[in-house]
Amino acid sequence: MSEPAPSRPWKIPESVLVVIHTPALDVLLMRRADTQADFWQSVTGSKDRPEEPFFDTAVREVGEETGFDCGADGALAGALRDWGLENVYEIYPRWRARYAPGVTHNTEHLFGLCLPERWTPALQPREHTHFRWLPWREAAAACFSPSNAEAILLLPQFVR
Repeated sequence: MSEPAPSRPWKIPESVLVVIHTPALDVLLMRRADTQADFWQSVTGSKDRPEEPFFDTAVREVGEETGFDCGADGALAGALRDWGLENVYEIYPRWRARYAPGVTHNTEHLFGLCLPERWTPALQPREHTHFRWLPWREAAAACFSPSNAEAILLLPQFVR
């Protein structure tokens, strides 16, 4: 017997994580709206199409989640940096139903986005309810996701 067709397309198990920060290493975190847990994170999101370049996914997700435009013609053009790193992690069981049957792991590509100072994001209420800026070590400690925390701890290496 085959699986029922999803009401929307399955999520692609390839995503981006974008650590948004200032030159002083303050990091933007946002609180997820779809959980009661104190779940703070950086910008993250999956590809829309398998062939979508990770860079394009990162630009789109930053825009959708914060309103910051880091595209080629945006105010932050050139500020988005591909860190050339990937994490492979097990998808939390509570979110596996969003993926095709049998998909248990996601590949996450890391980026950094340096803003000149702390900016106020335009949050999408269905995704995030609050934001805060924290010094990088505090931000890493506040993250729910271990891979997000590890990425923030790498930040000093990428701003030299």
